[in-house]
Amino acid sequence: MHPELLSLLETAEQRYLEPKEIELYRRHAASLNRRLQAYEMLREQETKIFQAIADRLVNALPNESQENLERCLKYWLLIVRYSATAMLINDLSYLQNRLQEWVKGLLETYETYQIDVQVYDLLMQELKNYLSQDDVRLLDPVLQKAKDLIISKQPGNS
Repeated sequence: MHPELLSLLETAEQRYLEPKEIELYRRHAASLNRRLQAYEMLREQETKIFQAIADRLVNALPNESQENLERCLKYWLLIVRYSATAMLINDLSYLQNRLQEWVKGLLETYETYQIDVQVYDLLMQELKNYLSQDDVRLLDPVLQKAKDLIISKQPGNS
Protein backbone atom coordinates (compact mmCIF):
# COMPACT_ATOMS: atom_id res chain seq x y z
CA MET A 1 0.00 0.00 0.00
CA HIS A 2 1.17 3.51 -0.78
CA PRO A 3 2.97 4.90 2.30
CA GLU A 4 0.87 8.08 2.34
CA LEU A 5 -2.36 6.04 2.43
CA LEU A 6 -0.98 3.79 5.11
CA SER A 7 -0.22 6.89 7.16
CA LEU A 8 -3.78 8.14 6.59
CA LEU A 9 -5.21 4.85 7.80
CA GLU A 10 -3.03 4.96 10.88
CA THR A 11 -4.22 8.52 11.53
CA ALA A 12 -7.83 7.37 11.12
CA GLU A 13 -7.32 4.94 13.97
CA GLN A 14 -6.74 7.90 16.31
CA ARG A 15 -9.18 10.45 14.89
CA TYR A 16 -11.52 11.04 12.00
CA LEU A 17 -9.80 12.21 8.85
CA GLU A 18 -9.92 15.88 7.90
CA PRO A 19 -11.62 16.84 4.60
CA LYS A 20 -8.24 17.25 2.82
CA GLU A 21 -7.19 13.81 4.02
CA ILE A 22 -10.46 12.29 2.85
CA GLU A 23 -10.01 13.93 -0.57
CA LEU A 24 -6.52 12.43 -0.87
CA TYR A 25 -7.91 9.01 -0.02
CA ARG A 26 -10.76 9.51 -2.52
CA ARG A 27 -8.32 10.42 -5.33
CA HIS A 28 -6.23 7.36 -4.59
CA ALA A 29 -9.30 5.11 -4.57
CA ALA A 30 -10.45 6.55 -7.91
CA SER A 31 -7.06 5.94 -9.52
CA LEU A 32 -6.86 2.40 -8.12
CA ASN A 33 -9.46 1.09 -10.56
CA ARG A 34 -7.51 2.49 -13.54
CA ARG A 35 -4.24 1.05 -12.23
CA LEU A 36 -5.91 -2.30 -11.66
CA GLN A 37 -7.17 -2.33 -15.25
CA ALA A 38 -3.66 -1.56 -16.53
CA TYR A 39 -2.23 -4.31 -14.30
CA GLU A 40 -4.72 -6.87 -15.61
CA MET A 41 -4.11 -5.90 -19.23
CA LEU A 42 -0.36 -6.28 -18.78
CA ARG A 43 -0.89 -9.65 -17.11
CA GLU A 44 -3.06 -10.81 -20.00
CA GLN A 45 -0.65 -9.59 -22.69
CA GLU A 46 2.63 -10.54 -20.99
CA THR A 47 3.27 -13.65 -23.07
CA LYS A 48 2.66 -11.88 -26.36
CA ILE A 49 4.77 -8.89 -25.36
CA PHE A 50 7.73 -11.00 -24.29
CA GLN A 51 7.49 -13.34 -27.27
CA ALA A 52 7.69 -10.31 -29.57
CA ILE A 53 10.66 -8.98 -27.60
CA ALA A 54 12.41 -12.37 -27.77
CA ASP A 55 11.89 -12.62 -31.52
CA ARG A 56 13.20 -9.12 -32.12
CA LEU A 57 16.07 -9.50 -29.65
CA VAL A 58 17.52 -12.50 -31.48
CA ASN A 59 17.55 -10.48 -34.70
CA ALA A 60 18.96 -7.37 -33.04
CA LEU A 61 21.80 -9.19 -31.27
CA PRO A 62 22.70 -12.16 -33.47
CA ASN A 63 26.17 -12.60 -31.94
CA GLU A 64 24.92 -12.76 -28.36
CA SER A 65 24.70 -16.17 -26.72
CA GLN A 66 21.26 -17.75 -26.39
CA GLU A 67 21.97 -18.29 -22.70
CA ASN A 68 22.56 -14.57 -22.06
CA LEU A 69 19.48 -13.58 -24.05
CA GLU A 70 17.28 -16.03 -22.17
CA ARG A 71 18.69 -14.97 -18.80
CA CYS A 72 18.03 -11.30 -19.53
CA LEU A 73 14.52 -12.00 -20.76
CA LYS A 74 13.78 -13.96 -17.59
CA TYR A 75 14.90 -11.24 -15.25
CA TRP A 76 13.23 -8.53 -17.32
CA LEU A 77 10.03 -10.54 -17.01
CA LEU A 78 10.46 -10.34 -13.23
CA ILE A 79 11.30 -6.64 -13.47
CA VAL A 80 8.08 -6.00 -15.38
CA ARG A 81 6.08 -7.96 -12.82
CA TYR A 82 7.64 -6.01 -9.95
CA SER A 83 7.02 -2.80 -11.90
CA ALA A 84 3.38 -3.71 -12.45
CA THR A 85 2.93 -4.34 -8.74
CA ALA A 86 4.64 -1.04 -7.88
CA MET A 87 2.31 0.72 -10.31
CA LEU A 88 -0.71 -1.05 -8.83
CA ILE A 89 0.11 -0.09 -5.27
CA ASN A 90 1.45 3.30 -6.39
CA ASP A 91 4.74 2.85 -4.55
CA LEU A 92 8.11 3.21 -6.29
CA SER A 93 9.94 2.27 -3.10
CA TYR A 94 8.44 -1.23 -3.42
CA LEU A 95 10.14 -1.57 -6.82
CA GLN A 96 13.43 -0.19 -5.60
CA ASN A 97 13.48 -2.52 -2.60
CA ARG A 98 12.67 -5.59 -4.71
CA LEU A 99 15.19 -4.84 -7.42
CA GLN A 100 18.04 -3.92 -5.12
CA GLU A 101 17.72 -7.28 -3.39
CA TRP A 102 18.97 -9.20 -6.41
CA VAL A 103 20.13 -6.76 -9.09
CA LYS A 104 23.53 -6.13 -7.57
CA GLY A 105 24.46 -9.80 -7.77
CA LEU A 106 23.26 -10.12 -11.36
CA LEU A 107 25.19 -7.06 -12.46
CA GLU A 108 28.35 -8.30 -10.82
CA THR A 109 28.01 -11.78 -12.31
CA TYR A 110 26.82 -11.09 -15.85
CA GLU A 111 27.81 -8.33 -18.22
CA THR A 112 24.53 -7.79 -20.02
CA TYR A 113 24.40 -4.02 -20.48
CA GLN A 114 23.79 -4.14 -24.26
CA ILE A 115 21.11 -6.78 -23.91
CA ASP A 116 19.40 -4.88 -21.09
CA VAL A 117 19.33 -1.66 -23.10
CA GLN A 118 17.88 -3.52 -26.06
CA VAL A 119 15.28 -5.35 -23.96
CA TYR A 120 14.16 -2.11 -22.33
CA ASP A 121 13.84 -0.34 -25.70
CA LEU A 122 11.92 -3.27 -27.21
CA LEU A 123 9.73 -3.51 -24.13
CA MET A 124 8.70 0.13 -24.41
CA GLN A 125 7.91 -0.37 -28.11
CA GLU A 126 5.92 -3.56 -27.54
CA LEU A 127 3.92 -2.13 -24.66
CA LYS A 128 2.60 0.48 -27.09
CA ASN A 129 1.50 -2.33 -29.43
CA TYR A 130 -0.42 -4.27 -26.79
CA LEU A 131 -1.58 -1.75 -24.19
CA SER A 132 -3.54 1.48 -24.33
CA GLN A 133 -1.79 4.84 -24.09
CA ASP A 134 -3.26 5.26 -20.60
CA ASP A 135 -1.86 1.88 -19.52
CA VAL A 136 1.59 2.74 -20.88
CA ARG A 137 1.43 6.15 -19.19
CA LEU A 138 0.76 4.47 -15.84
CA LEU A 139 3.58 1.96 -16.30
CA ASP A 140 6.15 4.37 -17.71
CA PRO A 141 7.36 5.93 -14.42
CA VAL A 142 7.91 2.56 -12.75
CA LEU A 143 9.64 1.09 -15.79
CA GLN A 144 11.82 4.20 -16.02
CA LYS A 145 12.74 3.68 -12.36
CA ALA A 146 13.57 0.03 -13.10
CA LYS A 147 15.70 1.11 -16.05
CA ASP A 148 17.54 3.60 -13.86
CA LEU A 149 18.19 0.93 -11.24
CA ILE A 150 19.27 -1.73 -13.73
CA ILE A 151 20.93 -0.06 -16.68
CA SER A 152 22.50 3.02 -15.15
CA LYS A 153 24.44 0.93 -12.62
CA GLN A 154 26.05 -1.40 -15.11
CA PRO A 155 29.73 -1.16 -16.00
CA GLY A 156 30.39 0.44 -19.34
CA ASN A 157 27.46 2.84 -18.99
CA SER A 158 28.83 6.33 -18.84
